[in-house]
Amino acid sequence: MAKLRPFATANEALIPENLPGPWFTKILSTFLIFKLFFFKNLNIKTTNISKFSLLLTNSLVYDLLPSMILNKTLSFAASIIKLAIVIFLITNINAEEINSKYYSEDSGTLSIMYHRFNENKYPSTNIQTDIFKKQIDLIRNKKIKFLDPENFALNFNIPKSEKKILITIDDGFTSFYNHAWPILKKEKIPFLLFISTETIGKNGYMNWEQIKEVEKENFAYIGNHSHSHEYMINFTFEKFKKDIETSINIFKKELGYNPIFFSYPFGEYSNEQKKHISERFQFAFGQNSGVIDVNKNRFELPRFPINEKYGDLERFKFLINLLPLQYKKIKPEDKYVLKNYNPPKLIIEFFEDQKNLKNINCFSNEGNIWAKSEIELSDNILKVNFREKFNFRRGRINCSLNDDKGWRWLGIQFTIEEN
Repeated sequence: MAKLRPFATANEALIPENLPGPWFTKILSTFLIFKLFFFKNLNIKTTNISKFSLLLTNSLVYDLLPSMILNKTLSFAASIIKLAIVIFLITNINAEEINSKYYSEDSGTLSIMYHRFNENKYPSTNIQTDIFKKQIDLIRNKKIKFLDPENFALNFNIPKSEKKILITIDDGFTSFYNHAWPILKKEKIPFLLFISTETIGKNGYMNWEQIKEVEKENFAYIGNHSHSHEYMINFTFEKFKKDIETSINIFKKELGYNPIFFSYPFGEYSNEQKKHISERFQFAFGQNSGVIDVNKNRFELPRFPINEKYGDLERFKFLINLLPLQYKKIKPEDKYVLKNYNPPKLIIEFFEDQKNLKNINCFSNEGNIWAKSEIELSDNILKVNFREKFNFRRGRINCSLNDDKGWRWLGIQFTIEEN
């Protein structure tokens, strides 16, 4: 049974037979009037009102339906009224509102990513279990709480007064099941496990029995990690959609639902692929470093990868203290860089409220050499002038600054087309 129930899709919401009765109509009509005459003329820094409208609508539909279903006298007129209200709410959400952003005192959510445990042959994706235990202890000694994925989803648009840690594990290796799972289970530490459906039960990977054992715990959540876990950036769009649809169908068959969380294999995606994922999931994670805040795109969420090279305890102490570096906009929006546009022209627009922007420093790995980036800062606009082209396959840039709250971090990953 799904712990996190996806909101109704547009098609589901507009089926009159699925809408509750007259009492719901009165509530929603009252809310609509309130929305039109109050929020329209109210200038406040708050979460987007149109998003709030949809969230409330979905909440009412799902949560009030059981108490109202006893009233089976659904009139045709009431259904038409309800249908008109839902259509009005949906069609009054314009792109400018949805994309509106505002600076907030958000402590953020720091997501960390693991893969293998005690598999010494793969140092780039492996962590030793004793180090993993010490990292867990460091988090607890710092009095930082672990975030339940359900609360992450429900409160995404709300600025966080305290930073929390979201643990994610990719791929579902048996080394996770054998070494990390007993620790997380014993201590009931919430986490999110991303699974690629094609490898399930194969050598070195968890089987469905093990996945279901993990999933049944109320602090453990499953995410979709595609079907094939190939370099999907090279797929045709039709092949990409087929791969995603295959994984969705398998999850529905085995778990009874498709997870609301998705993780891009290798953190790679194009705008076209991201758009499709946004239509099938509610959140998607990449492999760029950074701290999640209310302004981050929910379909390109950052995570800090933890492995043998980047998992030592001193670095880990620094990571878990980081705060989000909030921004309004990043250009180019498409993180897939074609060879004719390599290197990209990177422009980051920050909020005017961000303090100490003059202290910002960026490092990037063009030419496969990590070095300080050449930057130009004008007011709250940062331009990055890359030294040379990025090498095929991935290019990275990390920016940080220290303000009166602490160190802030922003990481970007580009996927580079082969020359």
